[in-house]
Amino acid sequence: MAYNVENYTTSGYGRGFTLIELVVTLAIGAVLLTMAVPTFTLTIKNNRVTAQTNDFVTSLNLARSEAIKRGARVTVCKSADGSTCDTSTTGWEQGWIVFVDSNADQVHDGGETLLLTAGALNTGATLTGDSASNVKNYISYRSSGKTTFPVNGGEAELILCDDRNDKSVAKGITVSPTGRVSTILGSNSSLSCGS
Repeated sequence: MAYNVENYTTSGYGRGFTLIELVVTLAIGAVLLTMAVPTFTLTIKNNRVTAQTNDFVTSLNLARSEAIKRGARVTVCKSADGSTCDTSTTGWEQGWIVFVDSNADQVHDGGETLLLTAGALNTGATLTGDSASNVKNYISYRSSGKTTFPVNGGEAELILCDDRNDKSVAKGITVSPTGRVSTILGSNSSLSCGS
């Protein structure tokens, strides 16, 4: 069987890109990439704020459910080392622990069951609680599932901000006296980033 070389190369099977076509394609790709990367970076940051907020809310819900299940007080407090409560720093970004608070002193003592240890938030993130209640340092649940802080009948608030320090992209967390935890947009929070 003989092949006709002339027909093979002129029929289009042997053609490739010209240099001009390649340069134009690369230029279009570069333009699209420069438009997509900033949007992708913002999406990653927004998702990170949401994920960290959800981690904290999950810890609070665990504390509340364990308090009801065990019929005992359960406390969530700031902790840098994963075993002791730390009220010397300003925010929760260092991490936190959830423990059965047998003597109701909001301090993890020897012999008290440690239920959860959460590590530090990403660099640049802050999680601060309002100073009108003790959520600045701890959140404690009674065996009924209610919180221990009376906030004049209102909710206690925390706000999670990232390195953008922009309230419009932050997430707020509210804790009611009944123990219910909710998330809100940072722009709806009474707290501000960097406070």
